[in-house]
Amino acid sequence: MAYHKVEQYEDKITSGLIENYRESLELLGENPDREGLQKTPERVAKAMQYLTQGYGMDAKAILESAKFHEDVSEMIIVKDIELFSMCEHHMLPFFGKAHIAYIPNGYITGLSKIARVVDVYSRRLQVQERLTQQILTAIKESLNPIGVAVVIEAKHLCMMMRGVQKQNSVTTTSAFWGEFEKNETRSEFTKLISSRLS
Repeated sequence: MAYHKVEQYEDKITSGLIENYRESLELLGENPDREGLQKTPERVAKAMQYLTQGYGMDAKAILESAKFHEDVSEMIIVKDIELFSMCEHHMLPFFGKAHIAYIPNGYITGLSKIARVVDVYSRRLQVQERLTQQILTAIKESLNPIGVAVVIEAKHLCMMMRGVQKQNSVTTTSAFWGEFEKNETRSEFTKLISSRLS
């Protein structure tokens, strides 16, 4: 069976973006009619819709779609969750990993839902600081846990490709709530996300 790509985009948004990107190419001194660029405005229009699809997603609904009663009170950690986002200041990508933990208070959620929450907020124009807090808030409000911790480590192309041009810099942000505001619990979390299990 031949490969069939299924994509859905809103026609009005796509056509508007195509027009804007075509004009942008001209303003930059390019010829949008040359062979290599003829379909570029359409490709970019669709790519941008994909990269910002988080605006149409509901993180709390995702978490609550797989919410189960469970008498567990130990820390649950999902670490090394890949994330890709777009800096809202220059619309250049930043990418890295999120490490998320929560301590249940009668309810747990499907592990994949934690990763999906990362996608919901990272697939928007973002700053890493806000992204970290939004993930924490969604888990806190949906699961009512005893505590939540989020740490994100990311590289920003706006720092690597332009401006200061520092290729090896990594930005780390963290947000802690509830039980994780205690030094002992936070230390256990940071130790576990730093370790490599064999």
